[in-house]
Order: sequence, then C-alpha cells, then structure tokens
Amino acid sequence: MIILNLSTYPPQQCGIATFSMDLRKSLLLQDCQFEVLAISDDEGNEYNYPNEVMLTLFRNCETDYIKAAEYANSRTDVELIVVQHEFGIFGGNDGEYILEFISRLKKPFIIITHTVLPHPTEHQHQILSKLGRQSSGVVCMTNKSAQLLIESYSIPSSLVTVINHGVPLFKRYPQEILKQNYGFQSHQLIITFGLLGPGKGLEIGIRAFANVVLTHQSARYLIIGKTHPILKKHEGEKYRYMLMDLVKELHLEDNVLFIDKFLSDEELGEYLYMTDVYLSPYPNKDQAVSGTMAFALGCGRAIVSTSYAYALEVLGDGRGLLSQTNEPQELAALVNKILDNPQLQELLQKKAFLFGEKITWPNIGLDYKRLFCHILHPHQDLDKREI
Repeated sequence: MIILNLSTYPPQQCGIATFSMDLRKSLLLQDCQFEVLAISDDEGNEYNYPNEVMLTLFRNCETDYIKAAEYANSRTDVELIVVQHEFGIFGGNDGEYILEFISRLKKPFIIITHTVLPHPTEHQHQILSKLGRQSSGVVCMTNKSAQLLIESYSIPSSLVTVINHGVPLFKRYPQEILKQNYGFQSHQLIITFGLLGPGKGLEIGIRAFANVVLTHQSARYLIIGKTHPILKKHEGEKYRYMLMDLVKELHLEDNVLFIDKFLSDEELGEYLYMTDVYLSPYPNKDQAVSGTMAFALGCGRAIVSTSYAYALEVLGDGRGLLSQTNEPQELAALVNKILDNPQLQELLQKKAFLFGEKITWPNIGLDYKRLFCHILHPHQDLDKREI
C-alpha cells in the first residue's frame, strides 16, 4: 500500500509536520509506504527535505496545488491520498487553495482534521464541509470533534472516524537522575512546551506560577520551545519579549526559564520525565487537539489544565486536574495540590500513563492502517477502532 501525504513536513518546525513524520514511521511498521507532498514557505526557504518528500509546493502559489494534484494522479502506484487539514497551513483565504487540489484529484483521499471549529466563519464552514463530503473519510481526534463534523458540518457519520493523536514511544528515565543531570535536583518542575505564540496561554501560566512560588520557592517553571515560525516572520520575538517582561514584572527571573529550542523526541522525553506537573493553560475553550498534552500523557505526567475541549475529553476519569476557569489563582491551587501531595501525583501519573500507552504511535498506526484498508477494500470486515 502506497500512501501520499499532503502537509508540512520536517525539517520545517510545525506540529503538523512532526505529526506527519510520526505517522509515516508508524505506517512503515504496518507495511505501508508513505510519501510526502510538502507544503513549504513562500520566501524561497530551501528546506533539506528527506527522501520521502516527492514534491514541494509553496503555500501561497495556487498553481502548485494544481501541479501537486496532477502529480498524484500520474502515480499509478499510489492508492490513497492523505490531506492533513488545518486552515492556516494552506494558501488563500482560510486555506482555500486546498480545494484546487481536491477538485482535480482522481484518487480517493481522506482528511485528517487538526482543527474542528465549533463556531467557524461561513467561509471556513464551506471549506471543511466540502472537503469532508468529497472525501472517502474524515479523521478527527476526539468524540466532540466527531459530533461537530456530523452535526455542524453536515458530514455523513459513515465517513467520520475518531483516532487519537499519537505519541512517540519515549524511553523511560528515572526522574531524580534526570534532574541531577540537568541541574534541577533540588527543584520541583512545572513545564509547558510547544511553539510559542498568542493563544497558548503562557501569560496565564506565568501568572499562575507566581502564586505557586509563594509557597514553593524552589519550584521552577520551564517554558520550552521556539517562537512559531510564521509568527516570528511577521512579528519577530515580540510575544516572547512580552512574556519575558511579565516575568521581570512579577520578579520571577530566577524561577522561570525559557528554553528557546525545538526539541528532538529524545530531549523532549527527558524533559517530560523530569516534570512534576505538566501545565496546559490554553485559554481557548474550543481547542480541539493538543499534541503537547498527548505527549505529556504518553510520558505519564501529572497534568493541570484549563478546561478546553481536548483536555475535557482526555483528562476524564481522573487522568488530570482541570480548572473551571482560566484564572491563574485556580490553576495555581491545582498545581500546589499536586506538589503538596506525592500520593496524588503518583496516582495521576499512573492513570495518565495507562492512557498514554494506548495512544503510542505503533497503536495509532494500526488504527490508520485499518481505516485505509476499510476505504480501499470495503468488502472486508475491518473494524474502525475509537479511543
């Protein structure tokens, strides 16, 4: 089985790029060949793409989407196209250039939705509805998103499948040894990671930590990640500097550390296994997916989060602590509750890890393989598994 995937792709630093690479690795274990049509920047950014990238198209070049469809059609050995969908990674208004691609495509395709907006604009609604109804299948990552696709976007339920966000098979490390190696042996660590930008709620996280440090003076808050490349291109480091100014204003310079780096999976696993509390302070209640939270679950971390859509679903059954509001004081109280109670921390870690084992990429890759076979060979009795 040969699959052709349309998305951003490493070395471009983007969550969907990483997702596509991890999906490819998991499918190779299932005897699926996975090749890539890579969406690149529009300023001649010459990424050194790996061999699986067959074609590059520039995000805002409409004719490139037509050429990409023609290439896919010319590949007689390609059975299925996968389109990773998020409005911001395609060109045109709300990423409408993706419609140029599918309108010329003569092969079955599926959509993997990374954003399912409950209150889209009319144009956003039209794009995702059209993509979904013309596809052979639509994947989303939560049951709430599935409900939205069916009820709000009028996509037939027979086309919708829930497959959770996958996580790498992180190597497990003893926490105390890692803390010693990184120089944090006498500190409790609260960590948030991911590409920096407005909407991540990091200012809420910093204000929450200001309340935590009142009773846990040796605690450290690590904010890990580079500024989102698109944001950096348009605004530079304005957002990061605002966060750094807030840290100074709150006199937290010794307690809040910015690690300006896009981590490898190995490095990320080490930081996560050092973590005492993973903090996810997204302010947007409609946030449908969080790959960073999925990674924290995969490492079995104790998690404190605002009550956005993805968190509500995956942290159920006591897998984490949820604040009812976005108020820093409430988040701080939940963090303190864990830091003050090792038994609670251990229980949360255990429940998170049990869930995280189910969504490792080898398991998620098998789910995708089943879906692909169901689409290409519908006469076979292959179950689509929901998590």
